[in-house]
Amino acid sequence: MFRAFFFKSLFIFWYRFLLKQLKNLLGFHRSISTNAFPSQLKYQKYHSLARRSDLTDHTLIFDVEGALLRSSSLFPYFMLVAFEAGGLIRAFVLILLYPLVCLAGHEMGLNIMVAICFFGIKAKSFRAGRAVLPKFLLEDVGSEILEILNRGGKKVGVSNLPQVMVESFLREYLEIDFVVGRQLKVFRGYYVGLMEDTKIAASQALNQVREGKGRPHAIGICNFNKSLDSDLLTHCKEVYLVTEAEKRSWKILPRDKYPKALIFHDGRLAMRPTPMNAVATLIWIPYGLILSIFRMIIALSLPYHISTPLLAITGLRQTTSMPNTCNINDDDNGNTNNKLYVCNHRTLLDPLYLSFALRRDLIAVTYSLSRMSEILAPIKTVRLTRDRNEDAKMMKKLLKQGDLAVCPEGTTCREPYLLRFSPLFSEMSDQITPVAVDCHVSMFHGTTAGGLKCLDPLLFLMNPSPIYSLSLLDTVSCSFSTASSDRFEVANHVQSQIGKALGFECTMLTRKDKYLILAGNDGLVSSTSTT
Repeated sequence: MFRAFFFKSLFIFWYRFLLKQLKNLLGFHRSISTNAFPSQLKYQKYHSLARRSDLTDHTLIFDVEGALLRSSSLFPYFMLVAFEAGGLIRAFVLILLYPLVCLAGHEMGLNIMVAICFFGIKAKSFRAGRAVLPKFLLEDVGSEILEILNRGGKKVGVSNLPQVMVESFLREYLEIDFVVGRQLKVFRGYYVGLMEDTKIAASQALNQVREGKGRPHAIGICNFNKSLDSDLLTHCKEVYLVTEAEKRSWKILPRDKYPKALIFHDGRLAMRPTPMNAVATLIWIPYGLILSIFRMIIALSLPYHISTPLLAITGLRQTTSMPNTCNINDDDNGNTNNKLYVCNHRTLLDPLYLSFALRRDLIAVTYSLSRMSEILAPIKTVRLTRDRNEDAKMMKKLLKQGDLAVCPEGTTCREPYLLRFSPLFSEMSDQITPVAVDCHVSMFHGTTAGGLKCLDPLLFLMNPSPIYSLSLLDTVSCSFSTASSDRFEVANHVQSQIGKALGFECTMLTRKDKYLILAGNDGLVSSTSTT
């Protein structure tokens, strides 16, 4: 009796679900062929849009998820919000309820994910839309459709996602003129996990075009299976439809084709959290935590010649290259022979890996360091004060005590760019050894602009097989001078040498620029929370 009732209920559920999907599909096709819209409205295939030469005279109104992004799944972006803004427990809940999201249909599934990811999040502190999501959204943009959008006059991006998730990506990185997304409801400064109706977003886009901010004639671009709101369609002279097969055939947008270079981004997850990747990551976390602690014990308790091969067995890979003129076994007979190593900054472990490569202890100076990292560091680490005169005296004193490693960028950068080098190191010695550093991770980033700095080494070591590459370059000889122009010249020369060795682009951006973009402050709020 119970079994018959169960199968009957299951049959009714699937019958209603499939019937609803069929009605939606038929309703969409029927809306194309009926006279519900003005007679001048034309529906055409996406391919014919690429041949248009008059797009600069039109406003392009496009569906972000249906016509700009290559993937049709929104789960990775909500998983990023859940993990980065909400924490590990919220990410687990999203994974567990994802089958329900798939069965509930597009609109209801979207509402469920919004409720899980945003409920209880403080509105003012939410920064994932600006600091985390743009990287993953840019990697999902179709090169062909963006080329068409760049030829348009004014561009209006319409999204069913919350506006805080897509606005920074569209405005700042794709240079879209108007962005219309769903507004999240806020109660006493906290998101309640509910969105405003789609008609409100559509009316906002329509008002922007009607107010004269756009071109007189609008062209709509939407997905074949999910059209734009009917109010927007009525304002469009023509509508071009993109199929899922066409989206899958689009090429990934190359990094050099980004309208604005992606230099800074935050967040702990390094891989795109598709459902399978997210499950694998969450399963790996307890094992990765044990592995990370085991690696730390080896690095802290054993000498270099023993710990290095043992760490390699655990999956830590390191490659080192040195010029022919360099001999790491040279013995220092006096303090005057102590070397100054200048590295670009990828993680807090840069000086430690350099120490492993040279097989001797170094003294590392950094502009800021968490107390936990300072205690656990197997080499001597000294935190600078950011007072130029005091720091100069301190570095000169340390250089007399032993070899000194410094990262003049002042903060880490994940992408293939070098930030401006502070010229302070050029006053310390007339013999400078540049060190080009790069690292690759598969699951977790070992740096953060807004999270807990004490977790940086732990998360880096939780990666199954992280790779560190170090290249010691030829020593740069410079005549010591106190002239400001000479100091900057030396710093720029060392930066260019490291950039050339790594294939990175040199910039004039600074630590302050990074924190203004990612955290909305200058990075000097707390000495224990910055990098």
